[in-house]
Amino acid sequence: MDTRFLGRSGLRVPVLGFGVGTFGGRGPLFGAWGDTDAAQARRLIDMCLDAGAHFFDTADAYSDGASETILGAAIRGRRDRVLLSTKVGLRVGEDANAVGASRTHLLDAVDAALRRLGTDHIDLLQLHAFDAMTPLEETLSTLDGLVRAGKVRYLGASNHAGWQLMKALAIADRHGFARYVAHQAYYSLAGRDYEWELMPLGLDQGVGAVVWSPLAWGRLTGRIRRGQPLPAGSRLHATAAFAPPVDDARLYRIVDALDAVAADTGRSVPQIALNWLLQRPGVSTVLVGARDETQLRENLGAAGWSLDPAHVARLDAASAVQAPYPYYPYWNGQFAERSPAPVPTPAPETSA
Repeated sequence: MDTRFLGRSGLRVPVLGFGVGTFGGRGPLFGAWGDTDAAQARRLIDMCLDAGAHFFDTADAYSDGASETILGAAIRGRRDRVLLSTKVGLRVGEDANAVGASRTHLLDAVDAALRRLGTDHIDLLQLHAFDAMTPLEETLSTLDGLVRAGKVRYLGASNHAGWQLMKALAIADRHGFARYVAHQAYYSLAGRDYEWELMPLGLDQGVGAVVWSPLAWGRLTGRIRRGQPLPAGSRLHATAAFAPPVDDARLYRIVDALDAVAADTGRSVPQIALNWLLQRPGVSTVLVGARDETQLRENLGAAGWSLDPAHVARLDAASAVQAPYPYYPYWNGQFAERSPAPVPTPAPETSA
């Protein structure tokens, strides 16, 4: 499998990673995602490693830590073959300090994650959400200390607004702290908000996108169709309230385009949706998920080939949305059309 640099860092990651939110199955949300146990997890990880997808992403909040525990058990004896990514910052207990990005919580959370994962270092540690109550200097100095101590190799953010991410980068630069090199963000054909601000920010600042929910919470698997009820096994039955919103008319327009491209290429609908993302600017890796071997095998088949420009254009058109202010003048061409023509520069005078 092809690899790419993770943002402006020297770490190369496979273009497809495996998100293990399906490991554990505890609680109403993660129970609906999946309940993969350690034996099943080991088989799925075997398949990923065989395909070259050796980047695995989890979080301490997934199934109350069970996702990390099962992942750690499944990679035992082959830690040197994998890249481990986890996230901290969401609430993981009743204590007042069991949430956020304070020095106290970050140090405790990283030590707990290391124990569950059965390792001495985390390759990529990401803040699961922005903590507006903790000074960024405290957060970033603590993260920098974790890097210097060798417990963490690289840093990232997740689900940050553009100003939040840019402020953190500026503070890190000012103090010489380790920088975020990744931003784990929602991005899909059905959810293109990432493009308005976060994509240009990432390209400018060297922050690579680690894409979560690339199939729009299961909506782009090819199983959800116009005029048909949700399939019996769809997680949307139980988790629609947590899912990123998408207008039904636009969703079905996208699915129609995916169907047409799939028919032309002989690829499956989810493979088309995933491959489109792999061609987007600034994307370092796309996290696929799977509850069984068949699902994983299909998703891994999205790498190693590329959609042609005509198919990309068809998907772009079907999924296009009007950019919000203040981005829309640049995206729809109005600014360029109304801009005055440049004034020609006079030629330099020459002496006779």
